[in-house]
Amino acid sequence: MEFDFLRSVVPLVVIVAVAAVALTTVMTPSTVFMMVLPSMIVFSVVAFFFGMKNGEYRASH
Repeated sequence: MEFDFLRSVVPLVVIVAVAAVALTTVMTPSTVFMMVLPSMIVFSVVAFFFGMKNGEYRASH
């Protein structure tokens, strides 16, 4: 199986975008875009990296 970056990142970006827009209904948009969205992006990048490394490890063993 070959890694397809675009196919992996697009759903992640869509989920983060939908969550950020949905949060603006319960919190002020400035709070969401200045505080919540950057932390969501950092968490998703870290989780994506660890998930990718776990998949590489499982595929090789």
